Amino acid sequence: MNQWSLPVLLASLHDDIQNRLQIARKSFVHPGTKGDASEQVWLEMLETYLPERYQVAKAHVVDSNGVFSEQIDIVVFDRQYSPFIFQYQGQTIVPAESVYAVFEAKQTINADHVAYARSKVATVRKLHRTSLPIPYAKGIYPPKPLIPILGGILTFESDWSPCFGQPLQSALAGGDDTDRLDLGCVAAHGHFVWDTTKAVYDSTLEGKPATAFLFKLISVLQFSGTVPMIDVQAYARWLAK
Repeated sequence: MNQWSLPVLLASLHDDIQNRLQIARKSFVHPGTKGDASEQVWLEMLETYLPERYQVAKAHVVDSNGVFSEQIDIVVFDRQYSPFIFQYQGQTIVPAESVYAVFEAKQTINADHVAYARSKVATVRKLHRTSLPIPYAKGIYPPKPLIPILGGILTFESDWSPCFGQPLQSALAGGDDTDRLDLGCVAAHGHFVWDTTKAVYDSTLEGKPATAFLFKLISVLQFSGTVPMIDVQAYARWLAK
């Protein structure tokens, strides 16, 4: 009689992601096509396994001042409390208040790709975010503090050997909260996460990195709380322009 096996199920999730990333890397010659295919693998994984309060898309982020971020490969955003999202001809734009996390997806991790991911993350974190008081039955709660927007990088392979040695640590070092990468996954090797209490990066080598990264992301999102109550009227004022 066949028995269910949780270890087998979790391992199969990673194996599926790694195999699909490997196929994308080997099958497509054009860098743009190869990159799009890899992004789609990560997007589909997060769309499938993140709780339904989160939505995932390749998108631009905009604030109520009319400032846009660069296009981000993977944006994890709220749809339960965020009142609008704009989509046209394959382009997705979400309000800055709704964003939980942003990721760049690359074939490999190296110093240039880390620097690029940091610059892209910074274009989102620099955006203005509103937060309104929250009415409830007995009164009004004060405006909710803004939650930190998580930033990271997702790749299949590493240009470094070992993957999580000093070159990666050097690439991740410096900067400030605006461009810091909080976590990342190299599907063929492991994942890393910024430890806020120790102010260091913890790197984990494991056999099933994609699954481990997914669980870590869900755990971090759980402690992030809920996005603030967006001031829709701050966006609506642009209707009069």
